[in-house]
Amino acid sequence: MNGLQTLVQEVVTHYRKEGRDFLPWRKTRDPYRILVSEMMLQQTQVERVMPKYRLFVQTFPTVRALAQAKLSDVLAVWSGLGYNRRAKFLHEAAQKIVQEYQGTFPREPEMLEQLPGVGQYTARAIVVFAFDRPEVFIETNIRTVSTHFCFSDVVEKVSDAEILPLVAAALPLAEHEGLSPREWYAALMDYGAYLKRNGIRINSKSKHYAKQSKFSDSNRQLRGAIVRELLQKPATAQALAKRIKRESAAIEKQLVRLEKEGMVRRVRTMYHISR
Repeated sequence: MNGLQTLVQEVVTHYRKEGRDFLPWRKTRDPYRILVSEMMLQQTQVERVMPKYRLFVQTFPTVRALAQAKLSDVLAVWSGLGYNRRAKFLHEAAQKIVQEYQGTFPREPEMLEQLPGVGQYTARAIVVFAFDRPEVFIETNIRTVSTHFCFSDVVEKVSDAEILPLVAAALPLAEHEGLSPREWYAALMDYGAYLKRNGIRINSKSKHYAKQSKFSDSNRQLRGAIVRELLQKPATAQALAKRIKRESAAIEKQLVRLEKEGMVRRVRTMYHISR
């Protein structure tokens, strides 16, 4: 337990000196706004998220406002963050909360996991940051801190199953240091970001690291370009190919995927952003 106590004390000390309390989602306990931030922060840097987060919650200030919005309006505000399916999931989650829970967020992780796009991590993050409850979860910064402190000498790759008990054991130690669950997880994430800025990388030690494909010339890039063009005006596949300067076959393949996902709809030969 001494190693874990050292971890907790180091993280708490750093948080009290360098904590990122300026992050806009740290200033709220509204589960809707925390859901927005968590969806945006998936695979996206904090610096890119901050202005989009502010614009998004200004445009759609409540879960009801988002639920009532058109998908095209949601995607227009989201544009530039990438991974447009996250915006669609967020929109659908808002609609489900309004329709099934009368606009009130569930307080249990298992119920939150039933929302579109919300997995185990996001559900527990909402419970911790909105309701200040001591749930146990892991994400990339927490994984970095835990591996750096507790598994630095381990040769084999470390699984999240090995890290989660340490995260659970750290919660009462952090409380003893004066941090609530909400503050403790913020501190862990801040310290993980600090380690990364200082060159600490644990990718080679984690069983859960998957190298992200290059964005340039990827299907993800093409899908994003299609959505951006259709937000401007509906178009045929051939017109999109000319505007994006890609082969029609590649455009049509991604249009089929986008239509199956409910992102776009086809009316005769014209493609539109779904309503």
